[in-house]
Amino acid sequence: MKLFTAALAASLAFATTTRADMLDVEKDTLKIGFIKLTDMAPLAIAKEKHFFEDEGLYVTLVPQANWKVLLDGVISGQLDGAHMLAGQPLAATIGYGTKAHIITPFSMDLNGNAITVSNDIWKQMLPNIPKGADGKPVHPISAEALKPIVAKYRAEGKPFNMGMVFPVSSHNYQLRYWLAASGIQPGFYSPDDATGTIDAQVLLSVTPPPQMPSTLEAGTIYGYCVGEPWNEAAVAKGIGVPVVTSYEIWKNNPEKVFGVTAEFAKKYPNTTLALTKALIRAAIWLDEDNGKNRAAAVKILSEPQYVGADASVIANSMTGTFEYEKGDKRKMPDFNVFFRHDATYPYYSDAIWYLTQMRRWGQIPVGHPDSWYKDVAKEVYRPDIYLKAAKMLVDEGEAKASDFPWMTDGYKPPTSDFIDHVTYDGTHPNAYIDSLKIGLKDNQTVTDGKVTN
Repeated sequence: MKLFTAALAASLAFATTTRADMLDVEKDTLKIGFIKLTDMAPLAIAKEKHFFEDEGLYVTLVPQANWKVLLDGVISGQLDGAHMLAGQPLAATIGYGTKAHIITPFSMDLNGNAITVSNDIWKQMLPNIPKGADGKPVHPISAEALKPIVAKYRAEGKPFNMGMVFPVSSHNYQLRYWLAASGIQPGFYSPDDATGTIDAQVLLSVTPPPQMPSTLEAGTIYGYCVGEPWNEAAVAKGIGVPVVTSYEIWKNNPEKVFGVTAEFAKKYPNTTLALTKALIRAAIWLDEDNGKNRAAAVKILSEPQYVGADASVIANSMTGTFEYEKGDKRKMPDFNVFFRHDATYPYYSDAIWYLTQMRRWGQIPVGHPDSWYKDVAKEVYRPDIYLKAAKMLVDEGEAKASDFPWMTDGYKPPTSDFIDHVTYDGTHPNAYIDSLKIGLKDNQTVTDGKVTN
């Protein structure tokens, strides 16, 4: 019996030390890009907790100036992969902006964004916002509270400017969704006008995330939609107030993804699997045991090589709370979700929602059948790679089988968990597009600055 126990222990030790060698990664030294946002956390944790090394990978994490530079780096091969906006692989694959086939085997998180307005705009909004018994504003706050202010600016001939981080970002679509849900037109794109301001009542422009607070403070924009810690940074600096979170716009909305080129995944399949395994382990670590590791994650993220923001600011959202105004800190356990609710699974229905918004606002200039949306989603989102990596982790004892949606067809059930309660069903994208009050419908296009049928 002693000999058997010793032999078993030795075999387990051997399996642990040679697991990465058994996978036989084709490329073991990698450069991965990211933007300084808290939702890059799975990358930082995979590195700091040596999950990459456990898979035989030696990863350098490289901060990028903006989302375009990051995408260009992946396409050119200067970066092997990156923390990406969920819309980026989709837009690149269909040729909106830069044409390149990008895939994602891993969804990085759910939620994580908010819309912040300047102190002056907040003061103007306050009379339009119901108060609770405690005298504090009732959340979620709809854009109805902003509507008369936008109308006033327009009547005075002044543009109402707001910022978002990139044309195909969740921030752009969430800000547009919030505005449009209250009847405010955020504008259209067209093949010959990439500003997205055709017929706009609110003008949205691109601002890199770390620059959002200073741009707001300068008065260049009156509000913005961005990820953390740049909403809470405005609160800490006393220059702005977050009015609604992305969780309140769409409960458990998909946010960032990990992207590589299709060529990379084909040339280095084991390396792609190893990266996915390490990131799944990092996501599990971030969410396990009711967030027991979040305080440690905050400390890591606050380091200058990662997000580089004050730890107390990062902690506001990363530890289950969110501060709307100074002193108005509320419980929000799902503001940042990294593994729970199947956050890491790359659902086709998540991809299709982004495509519907691209079509809604004219980035996809013409209509397509439902099958087109589904085919694009399958080109880009790769649950086959994800589930293969997950099975390996389960077999190795690094994850539980019950943690993964093995039987899903890639489509989440229809949901009306939106701020306007409109139902989204990813299997019927055109019906969903037509159900939205503001936006392109059917075969409408934007030509010469006008919506035409």
